[in-house]
Amino acid sequence: MYVHEHKIRPRYSETDQMGFVYYGNYATFYEIGRVESLRDLGFSYKEMEESGVMLPVLECNSKFLKPAKYDEQLTVKTTLKEMITVKAHFEHEIYNENNALIHKGVVTLVFMDANSYRPCRPPKKLIELFKPYFS
Repeated sequence: MYVHEHKIRPRYSETDQMGFVYYGNYATFYEIGRVESLRDLGFSYKEMEESGVMLPVLECNSKFLKPAKYDEQLTVKTTLKEMITVKAHFEHEIYNENNALIHKGVVTLVFMDANSYRPCRPPKKLIELFKPYFS
């Protein structure tokens, strides 16, 4: 199992009139957590796309437990419980400054050949980087 944490602080433009993070922004927080978790492993999303492999979202689920607020430091915890295949299932938990769980999300992505738009295997480098967490 691979787990990564990343800190973010919602900006004013990401909140609604009540000062709560607008619900549509949670998917962006998932993406930040996912991209930063891969970067922390030594893997570049940008290089993967330049090599002809894309990673579009197949499914995205969210559960809102408590509101996130403007300028509150949040922790996005990104977990990969299964080794990647043609698909990758990232689980996200978001905690507030008091370490209370305020949000859960699951995003399923599929590795796709950028030319054919067909599912493909993940890049070998990414598989090798994840192997130690699933041995």
